[in-house]
Formats: sequence, structure tokens, C-alpha cells
Amino acid sequence: MAKKRRPQPRAAAVQIKDGARGAATEGSYPVVGAREPCPCGSGRRYKACHGRQAAHAVTELVRRPFEGLSGECDWVALRELVPAATAPLTLKGGLPEGVPSVTLATVLPMAWPALRRDNGAVLLGLQNDTPSGDISRDLADTLQRALATEPGHPVAAGRAPLDGPRLQDLLDPDAPFEPTVHTGFEFWVENAENATAEVAASLERANAAAIPTARIPGLEGAYWCEAPEKNHLRWVTALPEEQLLDALARLHAAGTSSLGEGTRLVGSFRAHGLVVPVWDLPSSMGADEVAGPAAAFQERLAKALATDTPLTAEERRARGGLTNRQVTLS
Repeated sequence: MAKKRRPQPRAAAVQIKDGARGAATEGSYPVVGAREPCPCGSGRRYKACHGRQAAHAVTELVRRPFEGLSGECDWVALRELVPAATAPLTLKGGLPEGVPSVTLATVLPMAWPALRRDNGAVLLGLQNDTPSGDISRDLADTLQRALATEPGHPVAAGRAPLDGPRLQDLLDPDAPFEPTVHTGFEFWVENAENATAEVAASLERANAAAIPTARIPGLEGAYWCEAPEKNHLRWVTALPEEQLLDALARLHAAGTSSLGEGTRLVGSFRAHGLVVPVWDLPSSMGADEVAGPAAAFQERLAKALATDTPLTAEERRARGGLTNRQVTLS
């Protein structure tokens, strides 16, 4: 599902030093409107003074924000590839009182960062723009605020403190991560059959825009999707990039990189520090039909990964072709 850019949230407070009066004091000031006077007392508008500092106060980009989480490959897939999916989350130390469950969702209505249901359950949205370079820290901040939100309310966007916890600090690392891919967004409401006309219309629009997608059982990070002219298999891997490209090149040169007749390995892209090989599939090849060939390919890939002999000239050419077709999403 394509994601539209949304306005970034303003920081709740900004540390500013009053250089206009030469003072060495430092304090926390409330952030005001962009055209309002800056609270530092300089007389300039906030956007031309310390608002500029706040806008650029982002953390350093974290290349693999989901590293260390159970099911890292599926986290990346749900962030970038899957329109409608949910996955239960297990918190360290258990759930707080009054919170029956915490569930990750690819996207929520109105692009809410999170939602606290009437029964106290929490839905955490994954496919949202985040204000810093660390998606994990931003999501952890949203999750903490959702746990403290009154039931029946969405959670507003916000900026996480630079020293705040990350998802890796809040989630149980030993709990399995088991996504469920949905055909639509009925999980937005607790009882879709009793939804109002407005909600039903919103669901209908969202469902119409979603690309049919299915998870391949037994293969972490592997997802089939249906496109108008051809289907695809997109497989998020956590293998070292150079090692994976060498192995794919060996298979490609040997003519064993496809998933059967009419299929073709077309290249790969990077997403959140991981490499995602992509295959074109015939439009007649569904998720059930690709599962067996994908499992067989995984066995061939394992053998290629175990090979440490230098690449042949043909394999180097194949590797160059794969590298030239590689792009980076995030």
C-alpha cells in the first residue's frame, strides 16, 4: 500500500540556550506555533528561531531498527510490503492492568500512530512516518503513550525523547512474532458488521486499494503478492548482503535461481538494512503454488551459501547484473 507523506509532529519541548542575551542558562521551553513569538524572548518568530533547531533535532539514522527483535524479517515486511496484517506483541514483564492485549497493525484508520480500544486493548500502527531516525525508539514511545491513554481514544503523533526506550527494551525477545495477513482492514473495528455507514465506506475504500498479499508458511519474511500483469514473491532476508549476493549469483549463473517455469529472479532491494530478493511469477501462480518451489529454492540457497570458492567469470557477471538492479527503500 502506498504511503502518503504526512506533516511531522512538533516536539513537545525544546532545549534552547539564550544566546540573544548572552546568558549561559539552558532550559526546557514549550513549543509554540511556527508564526508565534519564540519563547526564548528574542522577538523573532518561532520558525525562524529555535523552531529551526527543533525541526532538525533528529536522532542518527538507525540502519537496522528492528535488529534484535523476534522475527526481524517479518517486521520489515509488514513495514514496507504488506498492506493489511496484524501480529500480537508480548511485553517484558507482562501486560499492565486494564490492557488485555497489544497488537501490531500495519496501518490504522486516519493514519493514527496507535489506538486504545474501548476494552483497553492497544493497536500499534507500523506504517507511519516517524519524526526521528530510529523507528524502533519512535514506536516504543508511541506504545508507552498508548498504554497510558484512556480507552476509546487514538494516540496522537509525538516526538520520542532521545534517551527513551526502544522496542527491543519493551518487547519479550523470546516470544515468537507471528503475523496474520488479512484480506482487508476489518480488524480496524471490533465488529465490522455493526460499523456505521461512514466507517463501512472508509473500509471499502481501504480494501479496494490493498494489493492481495499472502505470507508463505515456514519461510520467515517471504510474501506473495498479486499484481495486475504478474505476481511477485518478495523475500526479506537477514543474511549478510555480500554473502547473499554471491550465493544468488552462483544460482543465477547455474540457471537455478528461478522458482519454476515462467518465474524469474529479477533483482533485489534493501529495506531497513536487509536485502529483499524479488521474483516475477505468472499471474496464474498463487501463494499455495509458490510455497513448494520457494522451499526448494531455500535448500539450493543454503548450499550456495556454504560454497566459498571464488566466483567464476560467469558468476561475476550474474552478480553484477543483480547489483545493478538493486535499489534501497529505506
